[in-house]
Amino acid sequence: MRLGIFGTGYVGLVTSVCFADLGHSVVAVDKDPTVVARLTEGVPTLFEPGLRDLLVSNLRAGRLRFTTAPEDGLRSAEIVFLCVGTPAQSDGRTDLSQVEEVVRTIAPHLNGHTLIVEKSTVPVNTAYAIDRAVRRLGPRGEFEVASNPEFLREGTAVEDFRHPDRIVIGAESEHARSLLLELYRHDFDCPILVTSIKTAELIKHAANAFLAAKISFINMLSDLCEKVGSDVAEVAAGMGLDHRIGPHFLRAGLGFGGSCFKKDLNAFVRIADEHGVDFSLLREVERVNESRVDRLLRKIEQALWVVRDQVVGVLGVAFKGDTDDIREAPSLRVIPWLRDRQVRVQIYDPQAAAKMARAFPPDDRISYAESSYQAARGAHALLILTDWAEFRALDLDRLRETMRTPVIVDGRNLFDPAAMAARGFEYYSLGRGDVALAVAGR
Repeated sequence: MRLGIFGTGYVGLVTSVCFADLGHSVVAVDKDPTVVARLTEGVPTLFEPGLRDLLVSNLRAGRLRFTTAPEDGLRSAEIVFLCVGTPAQSDGRTDLSQVEEVVRTIAPHLNGHTLIVEKSTVPVNTAYAIDRAVRRLGPRGEFEVASNPEFLREGTAVEDFRHPDRIVIGAESEHARSLLLELYRHDFDCPILVTSIKTAELIKHAANAFLAAKISFINMLSDLCEKVGSDVAEVAAGMGLDHRIGPHFLRAGLGFGGSCFKKDLNAFVRIADEHGVDFSLLREVERVNESRVDRLLRKIEQALWVVRDQVVGVLGVAFKGDTDDIREAPSLRVIPWLRDRQVRVQIYDPQAAAKMARAFPPDDRISYAESSYQAARGAHALLILTDWAEFRALDLDRLRETMRTPVIVDGRNLFDPAAMAARGFEYYSLGRGDVALAVAGR
């Protein structure tokens, strides 16, 4: 099929590349000529495993191209996907200005019969607002609006696109339903749920809110585990064996970050407020999540006693592994806290260091290392803020010898406390008990 995709951010780029790889003809539109030039050269604007190779191969095959001209994205397109950003406003509501800008851009160029599909996460009733806005602008061709929310996870987005748990189609006409079913039914082996547009819009917000609630629940429970001397990892394993609960999103740590969960959670609460529905449960989910970094900071103080003027290595600044995204990452609160206490901070992240360096340029207090061991060199403590797989595979003997004092504060619970004590580390984690005394008594 012939597809036009507006927006080449995270959702737009992954969607464009993956649809092209399935054999569709894709024209992706972005208003930034620098972004378009870079993508046309086969250079991704974000890190996502597997994305670069797919981008290059589909550009070479001629199934994918990028442009700044909206008419090119609409010309002959059977389906047009809206994949622009929907950031949060200061009051928690979703900022739909980029959606509105695209609507104004495409309306004069519509011809034939075009199906406009919202793929970005948007509040319920956005599709109807899009329809109304396009009609006010007097399009020359026929059109209709549908919803097809994305369920991509950063770090596994390509795999999520290829092997989704489900596909949700929100459409009001038989033509729209048939067109989207034709797009999906032959290449995907998963349930396809066809609903009303409003239901499709609600499903995405509801799914993210529920997953956020699971994360905050296990993090709240981890605090109790510490108080009573239990291991939250074992409690989570026992819970996860119940098929009604499942093991996913039950890893205690620093909570959720990134561009989606916090934004979507707050927007969902605001939608409920506007309709007179009490979503106080989700407000508490957000409060618990915000408290996680404070808990880690207390662990750092406990581990170092006097924080000021110490040397601290930081492993990971992305909000999760396998991404270079630092939006809402715990590191954005931890690093300023350390800097304000005159700590010398040595940072390493496999992919996100360049973005963090733009937020916190290197100076006499902040430096960026080329490896985990370089970040740990001469450190009084090492903080683990991101669950990169390479951190789990560290040579612990080499790491201990590199550090000035073998103190690790692990915000992601990557290692077993007893095993770390046996290797000579003073080890602090979340919800599993600390092993400071074992080392102190050596």
